[in-house]
Amino acid sequence: MKNILLASAAVFSTLAGGAFADDDIVVSAERREQSLNEVPQSIAVISKNDLELIDSDHVSEILARVPGVALHRGSGAEQLTAIRSPVLTSGAGAGSFLFLENGVPIRSAGFANINGLFDAHYEIADRIEVIRGPSDAVYGANAIHGVVNVLTPLPTESVLIFAEAFGDTEDRYKFKGTVSGTDGAHGWFVGGSVVTESGYRDDAGLDQQKLTLRHVFDDGGVTIDTIFSFDNLEQETAGFIFGFDTLKDRDLRRSNNFPLAYRDAKAARLQSTISFDAGENTRVTFTPYGRWNQMEFPQHFLPSNALEENGHWSVGAQSAVYHDVGKLSLIAGADIEYTDGYLSEFQSAPRIFSYTPGQHYDYDVSAFHLSGFVQGAYALGPQTTATAAVRVDGTFYDYDNLIDSGIEGRFLRLDDRSDEFVTASPKFTLMHHVNDGASIYASYSRGARPPQTTDLYRLQINQTGDTAQPEKIDAFEVGARAALGERIDLGLVGFFMNKRNFFFRDADGFNVSNGKTRHVGVEADVQIELLETLRLRSAVTYAAHTYRFDRITGNASETITFGDDVDTAPRVIANTRVTWTPIDRTTLEAEWVSMGSYFTNAANDRSYGGHDVLNLRAEVGLTSSLAVFATVRNVTDALYAERADYAFGKDRYFPGEERTFGFGLRYRQ
Repeated sequence: MKNILLASAAVFSTLAGGAFADDDIVVSAERREQSLNEVPQSIAVISKNDLELIDSDHVSEILARVPGVALHRGSGAEQLTAIRSPVLTSGAGAGSFLFLENGVPIRSAGFANINGLFDAHYEIADRIEVIRGPSDAVYGANAIHGVVNVLTPLPTESVLIFAEAFGDTEDRYKFKGTVSGTDGAHGWFVGGSVVTESGYRDDAGLDQQKLTLRHVFDDGGVTIDTIFSFDNLEQETAGFIFGFDTLKDRDLRRSNNFPLAYRDAKAARLQSTISFDAGENTRVTFTPYGRWNQMEFPQHFLPSNALEENGHWSVGAQSAVYHDVGKLSLIAGADIEYTDGYLSEFQSAPRIFSYTPGQHYDYDVSAFHLSGFVQGAYALGPQTTATAAVRVDGTFYDYDNLIDSGIEGRFLRLDDRSDEFVTASPKFTLMHHVNDGASIYASYSRGARPPQTTDLYRLQINQTGDTAQPEKIDAFEVGARAALGERIDLGLVGFFMNKRNFFFRDADGFNVSNGKTRHVGVEADVQIELLETLRLRSAVTYAAHTYRFDRITGNASETITFGDDVDTAPRVIANTRVTWTPIDRTTLEAEWVSMGSYFTNAANDRSYGGHDVLNLRAEVGLTSSLAVFATVRNVTDALYAERADYAFGKDRYFPGEERTFGFGLRYRQ
């Protein structure tokens, strides 16, 4: 057990020593520990200290600290994601980002959830790692634009108890606690969290409970690391508000036109990583896992208000062999997974336009995924390393329609069918250490993913044209990390990405299977030690996300023109924090979150002006075991939008919360 505890001290180190300190360890790039300075790609780490200080009400608050990342917070626990991309919706939003917990995907690749991060137990996480851009060979489907990996704490050497209670002026109450320890070769961890809130808006309350159990066995030769997690979400859902005047009205912005909307979801996951040495220079890891989830919600965003029920269960395994000898480092492995999923949609309301009452869809899909990968890194010299990798993914769907095939109103139900997709994802990198404090790297990578099952089988009458194909993105990246003296750490990255086979439904309801977009930008992550007790850190992104094709639709506001910005793609996003630690166990932070303006429709003639939000946080230790903390969110009481959109001839918004005061207690023994 001592070996795993020593590893945990490195793996879960904080960023206190600088943005790119030598002892910063990441595990997401290769599913094993690596120094961040040795990784030739863009990885950000949100440490345990930061996670505790943020004490987020929503995961979007955490990921706002990462360059190139923006989450649009929806109602309750929901979110839409952008990682080196516009904020993506529908199948693209679900399938373009890979959400992991302890290295294992939270959902099966073809059955992803657009709000996928609400299942992750980030409330008690020890760290979160974010890969921007297509990932390394160890990950496949859904890692088109990036990867988010939520990591559970490892057991502590001695018994450690942690508890927290928090409440704020929006009637939001959060409770969480963990306990861990070690007994001989066995280590254990238990973590739970509960949140209940009445909701910032009318009829928009939320209750969510999460549990994580971890057991680590280490006899000095074989390590078995087993993790179980469970999540239960029950929320009342609020939809968009309509009109800019409503956004700026303190009463109307709290209204909810969909008081009967809700989302109920449950998920359970189990994984066990077995690792051992297979020789002096070879390490083997094998991770069998299983997952189950189900979700139910009325589609309040459609006239039908149809009830959707979906879910899937999976069993699978990840494997990798690591061989390091001399100048050469090799990784090879295979991943396999079987999934059985379902989707049902039923309208109980009378006919509304072409939305007919009764069963719209009722189908099962079984899926089989098989992947193999190999990666080799070779030291060309004392300071320079070249890496080449390739991954091949095979995805096979078997669709079973459980109701009559054909057309019913606007709904198209296909006959039973099978589909298969094979993709290859190569990657090449070159990294050079200029000196002990600086490195530069360049890379080319291709990301690829199969279509989501909903894109293939949940069709409407106009979607009889092109079928969804594997989406592919070619990405070029150049980056540098440097310590400029003893007080400044700087990370700077430039990227250029072309995506093709972007699949979506246009404003006329027709399939677009050959959409093309371009993503070009610069990201900076800088940390400055202004004084011994005063630190500034800023994550700034400038990026252009543009259409690279033309598409004329009957709705002029959604006509696409080559070179226009993709809607919901701000050119500038930034997050800047000043942290002051005047005495031991006292921390004060001021955070400025800036969202630039963006277009809200494809024709680029409607827009949202962006916003700036100021947050304050403080924590003070009262005794050796007890601390008090406080937050003031949206200090200036700005009337802003978490998400802005334009559809059906209307500007629509998810309003951000007004100024909110929170207070909490932490106990650690």
